[in-house]
Amino acid sequence: MAEGNIDFGAAGLLDGLEGSERAERLTLLEQLAADGVSLAELRRASTSGTLMLLPADRVIVGSDRYTSAQVAELSGVDTDFLVKVRRAMGLPIPEPDEAVYTDADLEATRMIHVARDAGITDAEVLDLMRVLGRGLSQAAESLRALPLKLVLKPGITEHELAHSYAAAAAALYPLLDPLISNLLALHVRHATQSEVISAMERSGGHLLGARQVAVCFADLVGFTRLGEEVSPDELGRLAVRLEALAGDVAVAPVRLVKTIGDAAMLASVEPEPLIDAALELIAAADAEGPDFPLLKAGAAHGQAVLRAGDWFGRPVNLASRITSIARPGSMLAEREMRESALDSYSWSFAGERRLRGIREPVALYRVRRQPSS
Repeated sequence: MAEGNIDFGAAGLLDGLEGSERAERLTLLEQLAADGVSLAELRRASTSGTLMLLPADRVIVGSDRYTSAQVAELSGVDTDFLVKVRRAMGLPIPEPDEAVYTDADLEATRMIHVARDAGITDAEVLDLMRVLGRGLSQAAESLRALPLKLVLKPGITEHELAHSYAAAAAALYPLLDPLISNLLALHVRHATQSEVISAMERSGGHLLGARQVAVCFADLVGFTRLGEEVSPDELGRLAVRLEALAGDVAVAPVRLVKTIGDAAMLASVEPEPLIDAALELIAAADAEGPDFPLLKAGAAHGQAVLRAGDWFGRPVNLASRITSIARPGSMLAEREMRESALDSYSWSFAGERRLRGIREPVALYRVRRQPSS
């Protein structure tokens, strides 16, 4: 419901604007108010500089809004837990009388009862919300910017931009739910397969179809920190460049299995070509210059299972854990990898380390190319 005739000038929503800019802003405010946007929401959007995004937001999340008390009453979830969930997701906490919750928020809140009935604790729900919040916040920035790129052009007015952006969002938003749901389902399936195979290995079970393979992960150093300092576009550029560099070094029998943001996974049935590829990849990243992060790599050799183009098993998990403790610009490998490779590299013992998810301490070796004679 519209709030009637609002004096936007007296409300301070036209301050600092003159001429055509003031007229454009007034037209946008009048249309938003007629569409049911409250004065409080208009104030918040004006203060944050996001007024032009309101038409698109109403397309994406709908026009109905609820206070936390209303969501609590309709969902049966107390307001204290609502605040904890929102904080875990990295979202701002609204005032009790602010109607900022949407129909989607209400439906998601009702799902908390489903989780509880399944035996999932509130602490586990909050842990999951933290992980999802961190992972999806960067995706949200990219998704929000995409329709903006389609409509932004020189000379476009604020009013035109607001409605063009809303139209682009209306066309693209229906794609998001199946896209994200399918992608998340694929990752859950992958993680489940990996965990089942790891559990079988821990219990001494036999892995049908297992074979010897050398596995290496190469991670961009400081990628998580970079996510707080640079734009999603820049992060995307770095990830694309990493994939290109990894693809260049993945010459048979080495295969680029996958890239996930800041990491590339390589595999080979022969250990020496994999070591060569990993060292070459580290050098290639260094040659990109100061604007490209260094790489660190970890490698392991052992029995694994190939499923749908991906490898599962102890060497995969071990290589990932080793990578996490490698120094920038270096490559670490475990004992079996060291013993499976020929003496054509320079090896130095890096000590034994206890790694997360690995029962016994792991002997580690730093590997380098043999110095030129």
